[in-house]
Amino acid sequence: MKTFLPAAILALSTSLACIAPASAQDLRLTGSGASFPFPLYSSWFKDFSKQSQGITVDYQAKGSGAGIQDFINNTVDFAASDAAMTDEEIAKVKQGVVLLPMTAGEIVLSYNLEGVKELKLPRDVYVDIFSGKIAKWTDPKIAAANPGAKLPDQNITVVARSDSSGTTYVFTGHLSAVSEEFKKTVGHGTTVQWPTSFVKAPKNDGVTATIKQTPGAIGYIEYTYAMATKQPMASLQNKAGKFVAAGDEAGKAALAAAEFPAKTLPGSSVPDMRVWLFDPAGEQSYPITTFTWMLFYQDQDDAKAKVLRDLVEYGLTKGQAMAPKMGYIPLPESVVEKVRKANALIQ
Repeated sequence: MKTFLPAAILALSTSLACIAPASAQDLRLTGSGASFPFPLYSSWFKDFSKQSQGITVDYQAKGSGAGIQDFINNTVDFAASDAAMTDEEIAKVKQGVVLLPMTAGEIVLSYNLEGVKELKLPRDVYVDIFSGKIAKWTDPKIAAANPGAKLPDQNITVVARSDSSGTTYVFTGHLSAVSEEFKKTVGHGTTVQWPTSFVKAPKNDGVTATIKQTPGAIGYIEYTYAMATKQPMASLQNKAGKFVAAGDEAGKAALAAAEFPAKTLPGSSVPDMRVWLFDPAGEQSYPITTFTWMLFYQDQDDAKAKVLRDLVEYGLTKGQAMAPKMGYIPLPESVVEKVRKANALIQ
């Protein structure tokens, strides 16, 4: 004997049957942090979300310092930082931390000088500019490095980050490696004591926009932002004394010098994958090149852990293929394998 359900009940039961599995699978992951890798990460997360039914990955570029603080405060599922994390910051995360370098890039000195398409800056010159010692574009040291260039008789407007920034950490790390005096007077960190005459702007896109709008300006930004806005970039003198322009090959040459420490993060069995290239050797190496990291909790919800491991694997495969055309440097294969092993520790 067949039992017939009223149409309204049958429709409701059918509707619930359709809704329940989908809602059980839906998962939204949120992250925050570095603006340096934002263009690349944004593409990754959008494509990964499209390919993963019921999964959404949202990321807010608010600066490395803010991302680390969100991570410590447990207000995000993951974070990103160009400054990785310090031992003291790692100690504040009770779930444990897995730090994974996911891409690499270059920091460039972008400028706004009408009629100057090429600019060479020796090591001592760009250190002095960002120390506030060289204040005019007609300075003899700049002129000597650029014979024939029509440098304007104009004050230099230096643009620096106003927020806590991994880009600042890497840039001031390089300047401190070149000049002990810079390290003592301005400092090395995510925030430093820039001269009071400097103009400040938030995030990489804020600094880029300020340079573009300010004749006579120079500032430090990630290579991708300069490419996207077609801003000129100075060739910088590297440790070997050669003037090198930013680009894929110069970045790869710098990464070749990277040596990861043979140790684990403090208080855990997770490999320590923090390595800095503050002044890389090699005639072809671009002098300001860096890895940038994603930060994950080691101990967490199983469902989230699985999705995050899948997200990392996406970044190591399809994600790396996107990097060059967007102005980032793909990870060397040896680094990919190290990251893949460490990724398994997200549980």
